[in-house]
Amino acid sequence: MRVLFAGLSEKSHLYCQVPLAWALTAAGHEVRIAHSPGLTDVVTGTGLVSAPVGRDHALHEAMSLAPESQDAEIANWSRLGPGEADWPALRERYELSVPHGFALYNDPVLDDTVALARSWRPHLVIGDPIAYAGALAARAAGALHVRLLWCADVYGRARRTFVDLLSQAPVDERVDPLADWLDERGAPYGVVCDEELINGQYTLDTLPPSLRPPSALQTLSMRYVPYNGTAVWWDWLREEPKRPRICVTLGTSNTEAYGGDYVSLSETLGALATLDIEVVAALHPRQRAALTDVPAGVRLVDDVALHTLLPSCSAVIHHGGWGTYSTALINAVPQLALSTTVADLEWRGRSLERAGAGLFVHHSEADAELVLRHTLQLLDDPGFASAARRLRDESAAMPSPYDLVTVLTDLVAGR
Repeated sequence: MRVLFAGLSEKSHLYCQVPLAWALTAAGHEVRIAHSPGLTDVVTGTGLVSAPVGRDHALHEAMSLAPESQDAEIANWSRLGPGEADWPALRERYELSVPHGFALYNDPVLDDTVALARSWRPHLVIGDPIAYAGALAARAAGALHVRLLWCADVYGRARRTFVDLLSQAPVDERVDPLADWLDERGAPYGVVCDEELINGQYTLDTLPPSLRPPSALQTLSMRYVPYNGTAVWWDWLREEPKRPRICVTLGTSNTEAYGGDYVSLSETLGALATLDIEVVAALHPRQRAALTDVPAGVRLVDDVALHTLLPSCSAVIHHGGWGTYSTALINAVPQLALSTTVADLEWRGRSLERAGAGLFVHHSEADAELVLRHTLQLLDDPGFASAARRLRDESAAMPSPYDLVTVLTDLVAGR
């Protein structure tokens, strides 16, 4: 079987694909990773086969010039379910998101991705939920199209709400910016947009079912398996911590894209240093260089993969990123997310709160006193650890990427 992965050209998104891509490779299938040229070294560093297409997007430059965009309501996809958004608001969301988000990611690689698929003829295309270049390529090549989520499926949920409201809107207001854009981009290849093209035939979801938004899509569960690139199990990680160990990580993607962090790292570390705990701050080199004063009892690391660190932690304080959130879930680590509402961050943060396994705070409210108070909550209330263990067990019961290879092979054969 030939399998083409077509995600957004972001390192964090690629890392979500690696475990399944390697499971398919190890099972003897041919796997190619389509991506923009700037990601070539990252892809080849995973040991997978790189297929550069198109040109690099310029979203990071735009994001660094407008850091306030991470707090814009237009970027929040967590509150777009039935009854949460009216027709004018949801229509505006698509009118702005298509040209200023979806198209900026997809247009630079779309034509080359379709050309690659039509020449190589993959049997299966696995793509991000908003990697519409992959969706068009799958349709143009007659391949099975499966979405692999890096988020709670707020995009699928919003689309279902949009379609329902579209059918009820006044006739002169019935516009569909996403379908119009996909129709225009698919026309040279004889591809017409429909809901199956947007949503794929199937969706692979690595969130535990209890944390997912309601969905009517054909969903396949797959256990989250972390991939962090280069990983070393350092000797100090093999020893039992003498005090409760807290991990602080504010991510790398946000630092690289926006040029800064959601919260003050120095204030966060300063607050935690007053507790009788061990603090491990997993930092990007740029974050480490910006720290002028490191409190006693804080270990700074920039060479530790989270899946080697979090099993020894009593709690994690982070920016809400998918990799950190999911790695904490499978290791039963209570979480304090100091984050924004962009994409699905609010949904995941609030669902974690409802499950009793963590706390979600908008970064604008995250001062030193709040960090201190919430960290003590996570450490002192055994309910957080108990709920985190329930979510870990729920995740562990899901099929592994290895298990999904047979499922995907059977679905392709069934076509």
